[in-house]
Amino acid sequence: MTLFQTPQPAALTRPDVRDREGTAMLLHEALARSRHQEAVAAARHHALIRQFTAGRGWALLARYATRRAERARATAATVRPA
Repeated sequence: MTLFQTPQPAALTRPDVRDREGTAMLLHEALARSRHQEAVAAARHHALIRQFTAGRGWALLARYATRRAERARATAATVRPA
């Protein structure tokens, strides 16, 4: 009796057809995931730009309000004698 055993071939977990089908599905999922990540990054970038633009708009409005208040104070000081 010998202790030498011939290796048995590993059982295929998937037939060839399912393997190709699975690979195509994985590629499709990877492309969809990539598109989704790009869309999320673009949305994040767009939100950041909106916040920046809104900040500039509020700063412009604040400058306008400051100038108008100074003008109103100056007008009130000249109209009312001290």
